[in-house]
Amino acid sequence: MDKFDRIYQLHSLLDGRKTSVPIEDLMLRLECSEATVFRIIKAMKDYLGAPIEHGGDPPGYRYQLAPEGRAYQLPGLWFSARELQALALLQRLIHGLGPGLLEEHLSPVAKRLEELMAHRRLSPLSAAGSRIRILTLAARPTGNSFEVVASATLQRRKLGFQYHSRSKDEQTERVVSPQSLAHYRDNWYLDAWDELRRALRSFSIDRIRAPVQLSDAADDRPAAELDEHFASAYGIFAGNANKVATLRFSGERARWVADERWHPGQSGQFLTDGRYELTIPYRDSRELVMDVLRHGAEVEVASPEALRMEVYRALSNALQRYGG
Repeated sequence: MDKFDRIYQLHSLLDGRKTSVPIEDLMLRLECSEATVFRIIKAMKDYLGAPIEHGGDPPGYRYQLAPEGRAYQLPGLWFSARELQALALLQRLIHGLGPGLLEEHLSPVAKRLEELMAHRRLSPLSAAGSRIRILTLAARPTGNSFEVVASATLQRRKLGFQYHSRSKDEQTERVVSPQSLAHYRDNWYLDAWDELRRALRSFSIDRIRAPVQLSDAADDRPAAELDEHFASAYGIFAGNANKVATLRFSGERARWVADERWHPGQSGQFLTDGRYELTIPYRDSRELVMDVLRHGAEVEVASPEALRMEVYRALSNALQRYGG
């Protein structure tokens, strides 16, 4: 434990206490000699303005309360070595959510963390980040839209923008009440109440153009309504689940799928022949079909028949493209 960690530890020991801490207890908790404890206390009083006083029965050390009763706090950003390492990992994870995402706002904090890590003789943030690999697949850049969309969502303001739908290849003007942001399969989505459709909708943020935060307060929808619409069915295609898919995976693929979470409302069981049966509630079949096709011959759609035929047609069309 170095000097900085002992300062942090001593502050933690004295913070909020009304009784004094004997010097013997401080030596034990700080893992140092009596002389070192005195040096740490002197440094905190001289350089950090810590109101440490000696007294009490039995005698020891404690923080002297300010006249207004306000407790003393270490100035500035002050973290233990473990907390700094956790922050370095967190910064790397945030960066992995999207190139440049919030980077401008995090840079001042990152600079301060670099200085503190240098004091602790820890690896710099750049080195800590290099020890973490975040692999993205088919991530779409959000451009400048993310910051405006996030601001309107957090400040609870309505949002106006132009939206280009990939499925219909058309652009519309929208005014929405943002409800929440969703990071799903390496891409960002806005869940909102659509004033035009008078319904809940999900918008891919990379397709939002010219977003403008409006002065009107957003209309908050009940949490139960949001959960029922956005979380009850499978995948990003929201809506109330009105069908249940039954998928049967081969014994070999079951070793992976049995440990996977496809949907909060799923259920699964191993069959007597070693296969794994997974049931999933859904409404829109498009994303579910794509995930079934990903497993190729290792999965069979047992029901419903409409979903089974949809997968059958997709496989037949693919086979024809290869001359089969």
